[in-house]
Amino acid sequence: MRRSATLLLAGVLLAGTAALPATAQAASRDVSAGAPRPVVFVHGRNAGPGVWGALTDRLVAAGTPADRIFAWSYDSSQSTNEVLAGRLAAYVDDVLRQTGADQVDLVAHSLGSLPTRWYVKYGGGAKVRNWVSLAGPNHGTSLAWACALWDQGCRDMTPGSYVVSRLNEGDETPGDVRYTTFWSAGDGQILPTSSTALSGARNVQVADMGHNDLLGDPDVARQLLATLAAP
Repeated sequence: MRRSATLLLAGVLLAGTAALPATAQAASRDVSAGAPRPVVFVHGRNAGPGVWGALTDRLVAAGTPADRIFAWSYDSSQSTNEVLAGRLAAYVDDVLRQTGADQVDLVAHSLGSLPTRWYVKYGGGAKVRNWVSLAGPNHGTSLAWACALWDQGCRDMTPGSYVVSRLNEGDETPGDVRYTTFWSAGDGQILPTSSTALSGARNVQVADMGHNDLLGDPDVARQLLATLAAP
């Protein structure tokens, strides 16, 4: 589902479906031994925590306590490496303090894949068990050129950007973190769609669907839950 890189499209490029309920919120609780790892969701460009409503409901239905599910909210027009990765690091530390856990699982959509990868690769890897990217521009997307002139998040997503180049130099999947990506040939906003897959990761091609459809697709949710539940 290719679209022209017009200014109109740039306004909604890689945005999430913000109409979903914002149910994935942080809560401070005492935890018992053996509780599930906290899950931290990270949305994409021009989106917010509400995009995770469907996946949050599925996690809860599968037995994850609601107070182990978090959603980081951030300004997606800011710098991945100079600003956002540091703020994510502070957020993860706060989640670990609240829950008493040693590690979190990071689940990112679209642009959210870049600050989460930067955090994991440059300092936070020991605090992360699973890193999961849904439709992430892990090697850039040519569509981001449409808004790169005025938006730092878009510039970070362009092929060959400083952020993309640094993330992919050397080992694309460093450390003991379990890396998983989900991508669709029908994405339409990650161009080329092969951009999402990473060397050393478990790369899962799902049925043809739109960029934001991965957030609510039942089969994607089933595979994501199985990934997080693996020992």
